[in-house]
Amino acid sequence: MKSASYKPLVHWFACATALTALLPILAGALVTTRNWGMAFPDWPTSDGQNMLLYPWLADWFSGAMDKFGEHGHRLAGMIIGLMSIALVSVTFWKEQRKSVRLLATAVLAGVVLQGLLGGMRVELDQRVLALIHGSFAALVLAVMVTLVVVTSRWWVTFSNEDAPAFHTAWPAKWIYALPFVIYFQFVLGGFVRHLHTGLFEHLFFAIEVLVYVCIVVAIALRSRSEYIQLTAWPLLLFVCFQVGLGLCTWVTKYGLPQAGFVAVSHSAEQIMFRTAHTIVGMLLLSFSVLQALVCLRVHAWSRNGSERVK
Repeated sequence: MKSASYKPLVHWFACATALTALLPILAGALVTTRNWGMAFPDWPTSDGQNMLLYPWLADWFSGAMDKFGEHGHRLAGMIIGLMSIALVSVTFWKEQRKSVRLLATAVLAGVVLQGLLGGMRVELDQRVLALIHGSFAALVLAVMVTLVVVTSRWWVTFSNEDAPAFHTAWPAKWIYALPFVIYFQFVLGGFVRHLHTGLFEHLFFAIEVLVYVCIVVAIALRSRSEYIQLTAWPLLLFVCFQVGLGLCTWVTKYGLPQAGFVAVSHSAEQIMFRTAHTIVGMLLLSFSVLQALVCLRVHAWSRNGSERVK
């Protein structure tokens, strides 16, 4: 069977799409933090006007920041939609691997579905849909990161010089399960953020995630793969940073009476930490997917002695 070859144009389009996705993610996180999601009662129009013709900048100068933020989020969604269409076009033009074509198609389908979820959230004015909309965004970003990895030069040209990864298969399963553990915690955070419930469950499971990540890092460092080891320490730093953001979010939202700190609703600190906590949660999930993919690539060699993962 003819081996796959590295397609730089596809890879760079995948990278550009993932980076562009951070724009609507940032805008959406800020909109949720500021409770601007229902600034407009209609969709896909904005106050009955075409999305592209709506006088967006006028809201900034008039002080209607809720409409400015929400419409900015919608425009960012259009940009990532166009970028996803371009990604699929380039992938089908340059890439022969069916799995990569399928992933690119999944990115576009995910972006379209995400837009529809956002529209349904507005039309039905349902916070549950806001929860689904936010949770699904993390999955779409994870698929984008997957596409970035499998189109990279490293993935295509990887050889068995770094194998074996583990003596047995069971340690790898801990790494493969990590994205599911982190996503469950992310969804719990969504319940707190959108439905104002599940706070203590979210806090308790944060400890479980921290412990699980420490176990995964220990397993990764015991592997023989320098690539798996390289993803271990950043993952630990990432989760510690996220825990720190969570503590800052708690203090700025609920206050710290013991220290005489009173939380101020919609203060700059509260907005910054709540928004950052959400975004870093998505990035942490994506990084755990990255580590799982690296482990999969390396472990496939150690298990089979030849390249099986295309």
